[in-house]
Amino acid sequence: LHGASLIRELKKLDGSLKIFGIGGDKMKAEGMELIYHIDKMAFLGFVEVIKHLPFIKKVQRDLIDEVKKRKVGEVVLIDYPGFNLSLAKKLKQLEPEPELKLELIYYITPQVWAWGKGRVNKIRELFKKVLVVFPFEEKYFKEKNVHAEFVGHPLIQEINSYNFISRNLLDHKFDLDPAKEILLILPGSRIQEVNSIFPEAIKAAVKLADELDMQIVVACSSNLDEKVFYGLTDHKNFKVIKDQTYDLLKHAKFGIVKSGTSTLEAGLLELPMVIVYKTSWLTYAIGKSLVKIKNFGMANIVLDEQVVPELIQNEANAEKIYDEARNILSDEDMLNSMKLRLGRIKKVLGDADAPKNAAKIIYSLLNEHKAS
Repeated sequence: LHGASLIRELKKLDGSLKIFGIGGDKMKAEGMELIYHIDKMAFLGFVEVIKHLPFIKKVQRDLIDEVKKRKVGEVVLIDYPGFNLSLAKKLKQLEPEPELKLELIYYITPQVWAWGKGRVNKIRELFKKVLVVFPFEEKYFKEKNVHAEFVGHPLIQEINSYNFISRNLLDHKFDLDPAKEILLILPGSRIQEVNSIFPEAIKAAVKLADELDMQIVVACSSNLDEKVFYGLTDHKNFKVIKDQTYDLLKHAKFGIVKSGTSTLEAGLLELPMVIVYKTSWLTYAIGKSLVKIKNFGMANIVLDEQVVPELIQNEANAEKIYDEARNILSDEDMLNSMKLRLGRIKKVLGDADAPKNAAKIIYSLLNEHKAS
């Protein structure tokens, strides 16, 4: 999503730019040549990564071969720190080769302020510039002598430019009941997340919907098959809707939302919610030993307070999800207060056009690099 909007802005600056790498359908649609599709890289957790190490190393070798063959001038890495920092190190080692001078830029940097603080040194050594999407990140990196610049958060423009449909049209298009409020589940875009989170979320949602006369809708990402959800529960009284997440976030009454970017999207659209997350015991144990922040959900991190309840690992069970959601939904003042407090996220992030700002900086650095 963010790569596609960046490519769109780069192409506006210079339509002759040749861009290739790892990406998805959205990046391909904006003119990027895919060496690998991002679906092949959707590994989650330490065990999954270890299991796929031979493939990961092959992908890196293939990318490095293409960089050498095409005499690439600039590499932009987006998020995905385990893979990207390893790749960046290997790319840096190519520099002594004749006619190959690489400039490395990080867009949407790893959340080293939360964990992996040792990675700051790597980032300082490897990257010409890092383009950050949270205001506090610029300060954090600059204090560590990293060339960082806050460009805005790309979700602001994604949401501002989104063409929302009305609740009436949403109901008509997906055969929803116009008389019932929507209880929305966002269980993640990776199959491992869905397998861990959805069975407990749907149990809680069914109980809530029965008691409060709501209808359950599951937001399904484009890479997942809708049938997956029906195979994970005996309950069938819910709708699975694909590629309509922003409309669902806008028109829902309440959300059960997997921790991650979804919580920020929900927060920007002021949707009251409970944040849930569950992973393998090993990944959780390792993660807990590394993470050093008080809040887990991105909406809470941005606001620097726990506005939204967080249910992590063993607490992400049907009973707790139900209790937290019922507590909020049964208190109109609490519901409205949560909406108001979530409304502050927009003020914290500002209204800068991240893809446009990032593209200008990247293009300017590319031209400087060519000139030198």
